[in-house]
Amino acid sequence: MTMDLGLLILQLVVGLLMMGHGAQKLFGWFGGHGLRATADWLAGMGIRAPRFWALMAGLAEFGGGLLFALGLFHPLGSLAIIAVMIAAIALVHWSHGLWISNGGSEYNIVLLVLAAVMGLWEPGAYTLDRALGIALPQPQTFWIGLILVLAGLAFALLRRQSRTTMAAASGAGQAAH
Repeated sequence: MTMDLGLLILQLVVGLLMMGHGAQKLFGWFGGHGLRATADWLAGMGIRAPRFWALMAGLAEFGGGLLFALGLFHPLGSLAIIAVMIAAIALVHWSHGLWISNGGSEYNIVLLVLAAVMGLWEPGAYTLDRALGIALPQPQTFWIGLILVLAGLAFALLRRQSRTTMAAASGAGQAAH
């Protein structure tokens, strides 16, 4: 019972924090800037289809956080959080080092690890999955989902990197003329 209570506390804290981040992006709640400003911010980083990706990030954070907090369709909430945290680390925080005081990835790494550990563990007794008798095949669901998340992120990040490299080369070529 003590382990189940600890898992519930982790689920609620991490899940509700992620829902809050998603609500910032989607609705401008909790000091956030909303979907349009999030899309503008992504466009400023060179992200193509920034409104789509702002919506996807917000939905992954809000929806993944909701699934995580409720313990519903375990481990899909964990996988959504993992995807968003890897993208945030790669696109925003990595270049600032580790510590959050410098804009680094410390906080994102903590959320990433918590989501991964919770995704690997069996859900606790206090989950909607347990109450409704839902059980996705574990650990297969987690590992297959993680492979798909990593492959998708690698593809997107490599495409972005190749566009950035080509744009820089094009700009250098034009500057030489």
